Amino acid sequence: MNGNCDIGIIGMAVMGQNLALNIARKGYRVAVFNRTAERTREFVANRLRGEPVVPTYSLEEFISVLRKPRRVMLMVKAGSAVDEFMEALFPLLETKDLLIDGGNSFFRDTERRIREAEKRGVLFLGTGISGGEYGALHGPSIMPGGHEEGYRLVQEILEKAAAQVEDGPCCTYLGPGGSGHFVKMVHNGIEYALMQAIAEVYDILRKIYRLSGEEMQRLFTKWNESEVASYLIEITGKILAVKDSETGKPLLELILDAAEQKGTGKWTSQVAFDLGVPTPTINQAVIARSLSAFKEKRVFLSQTWGTGENSQLPFTPEAEDALRETLFLSMVVAFSEGFHLLQVAQEEFHYTFHLGEIARIWKGGCILRARMLSSIQKALEENPPLLFAAREFATKIKEGTKKARQMIQEACAFCVPVPVLAGALTYIDSWVSATLPANLLQAQRDFFGAHTYRRIDRPGTFHTVWEGEE
Repeated sequence: MNGNCDIGIIGMAVMGQNLALNIARKGYRVAVFNRTAERTREFVANRLRGEPVVPTYSLEEFISVLRKPRRVMLMVKAGSAVDEFMEALFPLLETKDLLIDGGNSFFRDTERRIREAEKRGVLFLGTGISGGEYGALHGPSIMPGGHEEGYRLVQEILEKAAAQVEDGPCCTYLGPGGSGHFVKMVHNGIEYALMQAIAEVYDILRKIYRLSGEEMQRLFTKWNESEVASYLIEITGKILAVKDSETGKPLLELILDAAEQKGTGKWTSQVAFDLGVPTPTINQAVIARSLSAFKEKRVFLSQTWGTGENSQLPFTPEAEDALRETLFLSMVVAFSEGFHLLQVAQEEFHYTFHLGEIARIWKGGCILRARMLSSIQKALEENPPLLFAAREFATKIKEGTKKARQMIQEACAFCVPVPVLAGALTYIDSWVSATLPANLLQAQRDFFGAHTYRRIDRPGTFHTVWEGEE
């Protein structure tokens, strides 16, 4: 049987529901299925308002209503659920049908799944989707990778469903293999760094300058018209404005300071370590989340350890300018780390990224969307050694480092931890240092392990007996 639905979506959690509605509202007929039938019934009863969405209650029925070649998108939790659905679907699919994994899967898992699909003649796309529930409904950033033939089957659907910016839809084919999920992983690593940088700025504002929630809310709203304008700055201002309905206090002050994580930031750090790419702001953001979870230990140590939290500085226009410049520098560095990782991954994994296109599709819909992405897109066309050194940023970053040093010194003096803000400055200082103390590291390694070293005045490798044998 050949049905009349253009695409099918499996997984009716909110992301799956919203994406189904988004695609249906673009004029496509969408089949939906959920392992728990009751959730599908609730979706139909509570959210459908005449959209061309066809509910189904078995995989066989689901497949039967799809037009050939069939296009099936999995919007289920990353991990075993994806594999289980793939195994259940393979007997029902035919050659050249398409499976799309739209979850936050690890790119290595995607590459394995592509090989499994190829054995059965099925096309496969590993597709990162960013924008949360709102983006899924109104237009996310979509990052597909895998079989290009498969992408052509859904290109029109995905590009119409994606966020739209001045230079096109926030969706583009990223290349073969696990490239789509690799880009989404890096996206999330950058996201970790940006969120932590903003959180550190918030911490400085409340602990050093003693700004009230209302004052901080006005500041972030103002900054969202500046060079740090971004989705994350925008929602920070909105968060600061919300009062708890029961107590009347700012809701933010009542939220436990123990962050959770789903692992994509950690994956970014792990892969960066494997590839030898320095990503200190991403790494420090992951560490900060892990450390925050030890709330009881932190409270105990805070009671026995002196801090500078009882002091205060006036929040002058100069202080505001320095803090905003420090945040800008950290944001550029986070993107610099991410694009450096993408660049190295191209060579290591034989991906075919167009880095400027990645910046373009992040300009709308996704969590990373920011004013600076237009400048990043332009800077990447120069093919700079590193993003922060491109002509678009170099002069401003050089000036910003002076203000960042001052701000980070103040944070240290007041015992306010700023691992990402400080890590961004150290990242730049390290890259622009012609000499680093790694010569001592090599000498130490040779001393205790005979690991050898290279010299600056002649070719070859050398070993020294650093002290006489007994």
